[in-house]
Amino acid sequence: MSEVKPTLVVLAAGMGSRYGGLKQVDPVGPSGEAILDYSVFDAKRAGFGKVVFIIRKDFEDVFREKVGAKYENVMEVAYAFQDLNDLPAPYTVPAGRTKPWGTAHAIRSARDVVDAPFAAINADDFYGRDAFARLGEFLAAPAPADGRRHFAMVGYNLALTLSEHGSVARGVCTIDGSGYLTDVKEMTKLVRAGDVAENREDEANPVKVPLDARVSMNLWGFTPALFAELEARFPRWLAENGAKEKSEWYIPFVVDEMIKEGVADAKVLPTESSWFGVTYREDKPLVVSAIQSLVDAGEYPSKLF
Repeated sequence: MSEVKPTLVVLAAGMGSRYGGLKQVDPVGPSGEAILDYSVFDAKRAGFGKVVFIIRKDFEDVFREKVGAKYENVMEVAYAFQDLNDLPAPYTVPAGRTKPWGTAHAIRSARDVVDAPFAAINADDFYGRDAFARLGEFLAAPAPADGRRHFAMVGYNLALTLSEHGSVARGVCTIDGSGYLTDVKEMTKLVRAGDVAENREDEANPVKVPLDARVSMNLWGFTPALFAELEARFPRWLAENGAKEKSEWYIPFVVDEMIKEGVADAKVLPTESSWFGVTYREDKPLVVSAIQSLVDAGEYPSKLF
């Protein structure tokens, strides 16, 4: 029996609006690489055999040409389409709604093209070699046959994910003594404040958070069993939230719900990789410099593909 290699699922449905129809994908590497190129490169050397891009149908042609074509000689490439109208009966899109349904809905879009353990990532975040290596190892290992869903989340050191140019939103994790996730608290205005971080949602009463707290950067590991859970849970979520104009169904909410119900667990895989993202325009030069330092240190070749 041949080895089943994990799949990389890339949430890219928002790229069309962010990058002006994909006519440009911001270069951050020394040979014009985009952040996404580093994720595919790291996944490939961590043993992943397939990449699935979740995109919108309206920019399929330009995405295939500008992005997907680069990887066709690297690993198997497939596409799934996030569609606002992809809802279970009897639900329909409320009048006037144009906002996507969130990351859980996006991952659900890949239900017909993913049949192996998979990692789910954002298209425009840099996660680091070690993070993919740890997740690839987890996904390749046989899961206990105990009737539960066994997932994973890569946990980053908060200090390595902060921006010098403003506040950031992070999911701050609570982890039990065995290394499993018990809770993720979304904090939306985290800033560095000396030897701690502060969440300044309430400016008058900032919440102090240790700089070495583990945070979620939406690098998850799942088995295909997730799709059945999404199918079962989506109608319940729509019944409660579907009529709200800006409601979004996020994958951490689904995982948290499953953990609380005792039907799943999520192993936190700690990494000391630095996370990079361009949250603010001023962040880009720092990302370019950080990647150049990794290239200089031999972590990456100067030209990836």
